[in-house]
Amino acid sequence: MSLPTRTLGDGLRVSALGFGCMGMSSGYGPTGDRAENIALLRGAVERGVTLFDTAEVYGPFDNERLVGEALRPVREQVVIATKFGFDLSPEGRNVGLDSRPEHIRAVVDASLERLGIDAIDLLYQHRVDPAVPIEDVAGTVAELVAAGKVRHFGLSEAAPATVRRAHAVHPVAAVQSEYSLWWRGPELGLLATLEELGIGFVPFSPLGRGFLTGAITADTTFPDGDMRAGLPRFTADALAANTRLVETLTRLAAAKGATPAQLALAWLLAQKPWIVPIPGTRSASRLDENLGAAHVDLDDGDLTEIAATLADIPIDGDRYPEAMERLTGG
Repeated sequence: MSLPTRTLGDGLRVSALGFGCMGMSSGYGPTGDRAENIALLRGAVERGVTLFDTAEVYGPFDNERLVGEALRPVREQVVIATKFGFDLSPEGRNVGLDSRPEHIRAVVDASLERLGIDAIDLLYQHRVDPAVPIEDVAGTVAELVAAGKVRHFGLSEAAPATVRRAHAVHPVAAVQSEYSLWWRGPELGLLATLEELGIGFVPFSPLGRGFLTGAITADTTFPDGDMRAGLPRFTADALAANTRLVETLTRLAAAKGATPAQLALAWLLAQKPWIVPIPGTRSASRLDENLGAAHVDLDDGDLTEIAATLADIPIDGDRYPEAMERLTGG
């Protein structure tokens, strides 16, 4: 399968749809067979995917090792993104934020070793650390770029003002934040800032953590270790209230000969030519379905219809508990 390509920032060329690797190691219950996950990642490359997203905190640590093992044989064909910014104990317990320069340098060295590569293609600050000026963070990454350990700089869940300050020190290639038909917060200033500055945008959870596929209902139960069990939008009441959104999305998708997941991803791709969603999956059939979204064409009439149809559908439930939400938007 061929995929169109897009450019993040001033020259980082990637497939129009990337692959979010987190769910292979954490966040969504049992992580599946390692060999099967490796085969799926390599299968994604064969299908034309070139952007793969991981982080030290996924697992923790295990996801980088998995991604590195899977992608080293095709290293020259792919762009590997990873992230720093959390304070993790040696056994992987998250004890807070840490973007001090010395910590960034140590994390990058450890990530390079786990991934088994010479340079990180795209290094994100995972969450803004209010204790460390963003100028110090950007300056440290600039030093790592100069040293050849990092190629491009990114931010995750950063507010427009923070993006501007970082970009003034070292060019930001991409900002990663949640964005989908179920969560449209980036439309409140962030997207306009990125367009002005020439920065790419990488939406995570572009399918609403699975909700926009239509596979989740009010009766769905989540296994141990699945983060959705603790998210306000995934309570039974919220899922029931939000069913109307998926039913409408399914109807609109059918008119385009697409699945609801494909329409949700195609909608993101149609917003801006510098948007690159990173859906994740552990299923080859879902991977094929997701990548099919790159070939669903939405014209201005389609986008107007989607906007008008969904405008009157309220979304029930916050995306995160309050304590988690405080870690975003800095």
